[in-house]
Formats: sequence, structure tokens, C-alpha cells
Amino acid sequence: MQDRTESRLDRIRGSAPPRRHDARTIAALTRNPGCARRGVLDAAGVDKDLLARQVGFPAAFGQSRFAIVRGNVFEARVKADGCADLLRMFHECLGSEPGGTEPGGTAAGEPLLVTGDAEPNETLAARHERTVAALRTASGTDRPVLITHPLLRLAVGGQDVHLEPDLVLVRPGGLFHVVEIKSFPVIDGQAEGEKVAAAAIQAAVYVLALRRLLGRPDAVSHDVVLVCPRDFSNAPMATRIDVRRQLLVLDHQLARLSAVDALVAALPPDLTFDLAPGPDGRPTRPAAELAAGLSRLDARYTPDCLSMCELAFRCRHEAAGRTAALGASVREELGGVETVTEVLELAAGTRAPTADQAEAADRLRTTARMYAAGLAAGPATEHAAGDRGPTP
Repeated sequence: MQDRTESRLDRIRGSAPPRRHDARTIAALTRNPGCARRGVLDAAGVDKDLLARQVGFPAAFGQSRFAIVRGNVFEARVKADGCADLLRMFHECLGSEPGGTEPGGTAAGEPLLVTGDAEPNETLAARHERTVAALRTASGTDRPVLITHPLLRLAVGGQDVHLEPDLVLVRPGGLFHVVEIKSFPVIDGQAEGEKVAAAAIQAAVYVLALRRLLGRPDAVSHDVVLVCPRDFSNAPMATRIDVRRQLLVLDHQLARLSAVDALVAALPPDLTFDLAPGPDGRPTRPAAELAAGLSRLDARYTPDCLSMCELAFRCRHEAAGRTAALGASVREELGGVETVTEVLELAAGTRAPTADQAEAADRLRTTARMYAAGLAAGPATEHAAGDRGPTP
């Protein structure tokens, strides 16, 4: 079954190399677990950005090349000199100091830096095994250990996904902390809330993967370390973030994801999103063919998709006139009412509700009466206020 699913996913992706899942895509997928379209395309490793451009709905977000370069420069700055600055910062945000003592008086030896970066010609499986060995060895040492770019693994929709956090800190005694390095600044002690929230859920993905790898949830702290530039300089600062809430949501949403093999089995065998690049590398596949293929994958559009999915504008176009396009709260409030036209007709009493729509129809008619009453009372209220004359 697994081989058959992988073969189908390869056909869906086409000739392009697969785009690997990462913590950002998993976080986005779990925020909308009912979207089969994203589930299939992410599992297949389809380049959704190129696909969106080819069908005429390019994404309006994503990291610029400048931001990527800036992030790489900042990460190199943080890791310079054997992560000396980073190790010093852990004392102020975690209460431990390299070469000193841990809370409670436990002696800590000299820090050890272990690289988990890929070696030449190393497979993902071999690198993952090397990471597992390094993590298990580090948990038994009597000194702090920093492992850079370990390769973790997490099951998403029945498929194993490889993940690569920036750093994992192992404190003496075997307590693990995930370390996230981000290039957005902390100015006067405050960072942009949306970016911090995104970093927290991505870090929670790594915490969950690490807990499942080790098989000891209590060994991986829910306190992650976020490292960002301080103010307008390139000097790093470390902050502790509690991701317990994000872990609960993530665990729940991952459990709700439909299995990829079940999603793929329901698709036509000839479905593919191969962009057929020409000699110059540009896609040659007709947009109409790709759009027809997308229509075979059930989408679950919400306004939140605009900030986290490359195909959001295409899906919004398809969802025009439907209540789902107005947001999750509206969709839940109007359960059973699929279109805006139905909403207006039910509110006006010109459409008989089905059994599934009866409750929503009652609320709509009540809202319509209250709205009409408010409109009728508006001019009279204004006129009455005018009769009183000016206020002394």
C-alpha cells in the first residue's frame, strides 16, 4: 500500500523534484485539516507557488530573497565561535550557565557542540539515524550539548516527514530544549505578534517530533528558546516561550488529518500537476488543464488561508458566493447553508429550509427582523433627539 501511494504521489507531482514538508507547512496544514487539496499537494511535494502562478493566481506572500539572506547571516552570527554567545544567553532565559551549574546545584561540564548537518552523499535515512544516535548519547552526558540542524521525523497524514530545527539544546540531566533562530527584530522588548505566534507553532512542531522520537515526552521541555536580533542591531537575544497550548492544538489537528493514502485512492489515476517545463525551465502545461485538475481536489477555503497557502487566491475565487469564504465562525453559525444566495432567501422567507437548515434559518429570520426594526426606528430616533433642542 505504501509503495502504491508513493507511486501515485510521484505521478501527481510529475517530473519536478519534491518540495519537502517543513514546520511551516505542517503548521499551516494543521490549521486547516479538512482541506484535502493541500493535504494531497503537500504530500506529493508539489510546488504550490509555481502551480498558483501557472493557473493565474500567484501568491501574495512569502519570504523575499533579501529576508532569506538576512536570516542566514543572522544564524551564522548566532552560531559563531562555537555558539559562545548563544550559550551565554541560555543562563538568563533558562537559568543555566555553560561550565557552571544547573538549577539545584548540578555541576555542568564544558559545552559540547555536535553538528547534524548533512554530510556529502548522505541519505536522509542515514542522517536521521545519526541524529537519533547523537540525541540519545547527549541525554546521558554531564555537560550541556548543542546539536545543530538535527534531522527529526514526524508522521503527517500517515506519511513520514523529515524536519530540521535550527538547534536542540540538551542540558545536563537529559532535558531537551528546541531553539528557534529568527531574523525578525525585538524592538524595546516587543516583537511583531504574528511572527512570534508563527515561530511558536513551528517550534511546537519540532517539540512534538522530538518527543515522539525519544519516546519520553517529559524529556523535551515545553519551553523553547527563541533567538532574535535585539532592536536595530544584529546582536542576538534569547527569549523563553511556553508552547504547551500550541502542542495541544497541534496534536489534536494532526489526529484529525485524513490519511494521505485514502485521499489519493479516491483520485482519478491520470491526475497530475506536472508543469512540463520547457528548455528554458518555464512551465508549458496549459493553465486550463491544471485548473481542471485542481477542481478534482476538494478545497476548504477560509480567509486564514490567505496568510498561509500559496493557492489561497485560486481557492477564494472558487469559493466566491459561498458561506465558507466568510470564515470559520460564519460557516459554523450557518451550518447546512452553503451559499450566500441561500442565506438571503432564507432570511427573507422566500426559500423553504431543509431539515439541516432549519436551525440556521430561524436565526437568519430573527436577525433579519431585528435589522429591519432597527432601520425603521433609526429616522424616528434621530427626529426625536432633534426635538429636544441643543443640550445646555
